[in-house]
Amino acid sequence: MAANDESILADVAGYYASTLALHGETARGVDWNGEESQRLRFEQLARIVDVPAGFSVNDLGCGYGALYDFLRDGWSDFSYTGCDVAAEMIDAAARRLPKETAGIRLVVASEPPGVADFGIASGIFNVRMGRDNAQWEEYLLATLDTLDRTSRRGFAFNCLTSYSDPDKMRDHLFYADPCRLFDFCKRRYSRQVALLHDYGLYEFTMLVRKPQ
Repeated sequence: MAANDESILADVAGYYASTLALHGETARGVDWNGEESQRLRFEQLARIVDVPAGFSVNDLGCGYGALYDFLRDGWSDFSYTGCDVAAEMIDAAARRLPKETAGIRLVVASEPPGVADFGIASGIFNVRMGRDNAQWEEYLLATLDTLDRTSRRGFAFNCLTSYSDPDKMRDHLFYADPCRLFDFCKRRYSRQVALLHDYGLYEFTMLVRKPQ
């Protein structure tokens, strides 16, 4: 299954268009449960940024552009490309993000249009769109190849964890094995991989740094 599998992408676009229509340009609009946990996730993902300024970011599955807001609070000199398969999300990001700011690019796409220093994907692997675990994992791994191919210095992503309490797990969500993905990233992409699984949510974040 390719990362740009048309049926999955169509389902993803429709799902997130509906959450945006229901909840608006908020954390719940991209299927998170609140602003505080969303910021906590961004803090983990942003650890991939290991330079003080002058870097570029591809935000894969950017939603309404909330990651840009977070990055702007910590850095002043960076360029940002947000891409999402839901046109409604890109429209929302275009309304929200500062039009006068150079270095912002927004595209309706399943993968970034070019290579950036860092690739970040938050929450795009959680809802498996009715696929079984094997199908969804194949899609996930193919998408990691896309992140690798379009990042220069490294990439970061998060997943719900298979270590979640059984009574908290939901049938429509995908819970990844963090140890399996850590091994996959170490063997396939880089020797410099960090697994963050200590920030109080039922998920983990993976940082993959490329040798420079």
